[in-house]
Amino acid sequence: MLNKSNIKTDYVTGSRRFSNYWWATVILVGGLGFFVAGVSSYLKINLLPFVNSFEVLFIPQGIIMTFYGTVAVFISMFLWLTILLNIGAGYNKFDLEKSLITIFRVGFPGKNRNVYLRYSLKEIKAIKIKIQDGLNPKREIYLKTKDKREIPLTRVGEPLLLSEIEERATELAQFLGVIVEGKL
Repeated sequence: MLNKSNIKTDYVTGSRRFSNYWWATVILVGGLGFFVAGVSSYLKINLLPFVNSFEVLFIPQGIIMTFYGTVAVFISMFLWLTILLNIGAGYNKFDLEKSLITIFRVGFPGKNRNVYLRYSLKEIKAIKIKIQDGLNPKREIYLKTKDKREIPLTRVGEPLLLSEIEERATELAQFLGVIVEGKL
């Protein structure tokens, strides 16, 4: 009979986060604004009611605005595509009965779209914590194998609180019966 307390599953949030929706929208609106302003300066028509395009010369300002607008629209389309496909989403499943750890993540379309890793519990050495503060803070939990591979278990892009990362790492290490490496 399967005992639910011997199986732990952690779901990982992918690209469908508020910050990604926010930036994709802001970049799209800004890019469209720049693109339309550049085209308006070329056509000498006010396509944007709040901008006087007659004051913007097509060479060099209009060309630059059109170029930056086009680049921003493409970046926004890339962000919307990652949100639509939910890149990075997945789960970490720890099964003590089968002595198996499964890590699954969704990637970009193609031959290797899904990342599916399986490890025996015997291969696991520790749970490792990496904390880097500063301008680009990183607070991540890794699964460290005996052959020194480090497999990330936490989501990318949004650092966890120190108390939350400490609690998760300690709980997972106790569940798996391994040690915690790194600074707590």
